[in-house]
Order: sequence, then C-alpha cells, then structure tokens
Amino acid sequence: MEKGETVIDAGAVSIAMSYRKELMPDQGLMIQVYGDVDGKDTEILRFDCFDQDPHYHYGPENHNIRLHMDKTTVRNPVGWTLRNIRENLPTMVARAGYEGLSGKVEASPISSEVMNEVEETARNLARNERRTVHHKLERLLEGDMVHCGNIRFGLEFRELANDRGLAIHVLSDVADQEVELLAFDCFEVGPHYHYGPRNQDVRIYWDTTTSGDTLAWTLDQFKTGNIKSMIERAGYPSIANGVDEGLLQELMPKIESRSWELVEANKK
Repeated sequence: MEKGETVIDAGAVSIAMSYRKELMPDQGLMIQVYGDVDGKDTEILRFDCFDQDPHYHYGPENHNIRLHMDKTTVRNPVGWTLRNIRENLPTMVARAGYEGLSGKVEASPISSEVMNEVEETARNLARNERRTVHHKLERLLEGDMVHCGNIRFGLEFRELANDRGLAIHVLSDVADQEVELLAFDCFEVGPHYHYGPRNQDVRIYWDTTTSGDTLAWTLDQFKTGNIKSMIERAGYPSIANGVDEGLLQELMPKIESRSWELVEANKK
C-alpha cells in the first residue's frame, strides 16, 4: 500500500493519512504508522477505518496480521484508532515485529501537541473527503414518479457519455429534504446499484452471469420484500420501518410495466 498523502512527523514514527474512496463497496480514512527500519521507511501499522469493513494490520510489510474492528463495539473506527495510537503505540509496534522501534517510541512518545494535530487532520479528512453521489433526475418524465406511502420511485432512462440504461431511484423526505435512499443503475456496460448515495454510498456492481437481467433482478427485490432491509442497510432504519409493503405490492404492476416501457422506447 502506498504511503498516505498527508504525513505528520511524530518523532520516532510518522503518521500518514489518506481518504480511500476508490473502493466502490466501501470507503473511509486510512491511517498508517511509518518508521525507519534499517534505513528504510517502513509501514509498521495500518488502520483502514472503513464504513463497512473496518480493520487494521500489524506489520503490513512483515507478517501482516489483519484484524477486524467489531462494528458493534467500535462505533467510530477513526476515534478508536486515534485512541490506540495515543495509548498503545509501543506495544502495537512491538507486536508488528519491530521491537527496536518500539523501544524508541516508548522512550520518545508522541507529544500531545502532535497527537492533537493528527486528530484534527484525521477528523477533517474523514468528514470532508467522503464520497457521495447526487443523481439529479434530469430526464425524469412527468408521471414517472410513483408514490408509495413514505417512499417513492423515480423511473428514468439515462444516457451517459459511455453507458446507458434504466435507473430506478428510491426516494424519501428527511428533514424536509428529498433524499435518495437507493439507486439501481441498470446500465448496459457497467450496471450497479447504490446503498445510500448521499450517505455511505456503498456501490455494488452486478455480476450479470449470476444475476441475469439487472432490471428484472431489481424488480424482483421489490416484489419479494427486500426493500425494507435494503433501505435499512442504506442507513435509514426509521424509513424502512414505515414502508407500506401491502401498498408497494399493489403498485408493483405499474412500476414494472412502466420500467419495461422505458427500456423498449429507448432501444437502439
């Protein structure tokens, strides 16, 4: 793994940070501890403070022990990481396999001033670099918004520079603002869907070998009752609890027929 773009000198070690958002199913702040080992700038520890799979590595360039953070007990991976760097750095460096460097860190611990700088920088990166997606629904035709209790479905055929296909947007209102809960981009080249585009933006690309037609797959999720759990995963549990499943099933013939009509009308 390359060294993070933001580097802070912390005495016997340096702290490198970079926000990783190129991972489509996940994203989050990466915090690395580097130290000099036999004249080589070496990655000693790496903390991947991701939304979905937060984990950390002892000695990525050595024996690379990878351990997962328990999301139930570690509510904030960045805070957990910073606390452990403050309190447990010498023992963690030793476990990573660098006893000599561990002694140097213990003899010359990171100062409070430097740790405060590390924390401020880390929290700013985690807050300001988050990847989100805002679909503007520019091609949504009148009548292609289907209201279903506390949620609604926007149907549009999207034409992009290098892709095209039907998009289904699942929307609701949060604090008097329209929020996209889920988005299903049933494209011809790179079909994918989003959990919480304006929240954690978990983006999953379909394997069309196993899913088959992506629009049919999407409609099946609605028909088989998966939309509540999908909205909950997107980060909106109260909206998920309020979904009127009976009403949704009544509306499914309309949603399904109009979806296929849009596909047919835009065939080349």
